[in-house]
Amino acid sequence: MRKLLLSAMLIGASFIAKSQSFHGEQITEKGAISATELESKLASKEEMPAKVTGVVESVCKAAGCWMKVKTTDGKTMRVTFKDYGFFVPKDIAGKTVVFEGIAKVKTTSVAMLKHYAEDGGKSKEEIAKITEPEKAIGFVATGVIVK
Repeated sequence: MRKLLLSAMLIGASFIAKSQSFHGEQITEKGAISATELESKLASKEEMPAKVTGVVESVCKAAGCWMKVKTTDGKTMRVTFKDYGFFVPKDIAGKTVVFEGIAKVKTTSVAMLKHYAEDGGKSKEEIAKITEPEKAIGFVATGVIVK
C-alpha cells in the first residue's frame, strides 16, 4: 500500500512539473505579487526589483521576444527579456505567468511602439494610428514560469 501511495505521489508530481515551463533563469513562485499590485508598489519609484504574477494578454508573434501582461482597468504591461537571452512560447496568451526582474516606469517612442505593433500582428491601419509616445510600466525579466 505504501509503495502504491508513493508511486501515485511521484506520478502526480511529474504532471505538476510538466504543466509549467521555465524560461531564462530558474525562478520560483514564492513571494510573487499580482500584476495589479505592482503599479501601487512602484508609485513613488522609477524602478524596483520585483517578482510578479499575471495573465498574458498577448505575445510577440515574430519570436516570443516580449509579452503583455494584464494589469488594472484593461491596461497591460510589456515584459521583455534581459539581453534577449531567452524568449517565451508564442501561444501563451491567456495563460498565467510568474516573472522576476526589474520593473520601471519608462517612455516608449513612437518608432518602438510601431515596431511592437508590427511584431504583434497589427494591421497597417492600426500601426498608422500610433502617433504619441507612451509612458507606462515596463518590465525586464530575468526568468519566467509559464503555468
